[in-house]
Amino acid sequence: MTFSIVAADLGAGDWGVAVASKFVSVGAVVPWARAGVGAVATQSWANTSFGPEGLALMTDGASAEDALGTLVDGDEGRADRQVGVVDAAGRAATFTGSACLEWAGGATGRGFAAQGNILVGEQVVDAMSGAFSETEGDLCDRLLAALLAGDAAGGDRRGRQSAALLVVREGGGYEGRNDRYIDLRVDDHPDAPRELARLFDVYDATVLIRNDPLLPAAAGLVADLQRRLAVLGRYAGEPTGVYDDATRAALAGWAGEYNLEGRLRDDDQISNQLVEEIRDVTPGLPPP
Repeated sequence: MTFSIVAADLGAGDWGVAVASKFVSVGAVVPWARAGVGAVATQSWANTSFGPEGLALMTDGASAEDALGTLVDGDEGRADRQVGVVDAAGRAATFTGSACLEWAGGATGRGFAAQGNILVGEQVVDAMSGAFSETEGDLCDRLLAALLAGDAAGGDRRGRQSAALLVVREGGGYEGRNDRYIDLRVDDHPDAPRELARLFDVYDATVLIRNDPLLPAAAGLVADLQRRLAVLGRYAGEPTGVYDDATRAALAGWAGEYNLEGRLRDDDQISNQLVEEIRDVTPGLPPP
């Protein structure tokens, strides 16, 4: 009922899962990951205990292959299961039970395992594997590319309904308080993989700090921000073009209200995303 890919980027310290299915809320069932440990995708009459148990085994030092073997050997329903695992060292393993509905199978490569069941054919897994291996960028970019390639190759032969992307990174979550760097789900949508990609683009632009040019706090830019902050009731006084404490406090107050506090900086550079956002909410003032 599902196609997925689990993968790791050891250089960035990222582990993740991308998954799509003709099944509602697949993100609540299939993907599991823990920073510094690994990732698990459990599907096809999914045994959800495989997620936490597989991560526990790898936390204790088991390789992906050994953890997978322990999970499958201890499960009487193994013939109906499908699982992909990647460990802390980027080693990957996949399993497809003998009773999984056709087409069902998987493949492993450098740092990833791709698998699926009730697919239009083997070409779905081949497309995911190829796209992941050939795509440049961060792990999230490569996982999404693989998922979209699998979908374009035919995906789940029953159609589309849900999709999810989970990427973990040590301290990568909100305010650094957990490892959920990216945790996005499309629970019910007629074109779930592409809706997931659209949702990721919004999240990337709004929350992730990776493609955000930094602008020098030049007098003209600062004066423009001061004018806009004044219109929003955040800044009092004339625009001076000086990036002083009052301006920083006004910008911080506004950014916090719009969930953009992660874009604030302590130096004399300003996030381009902050500038674009504040201009969007003050359309009556043209750029300088």
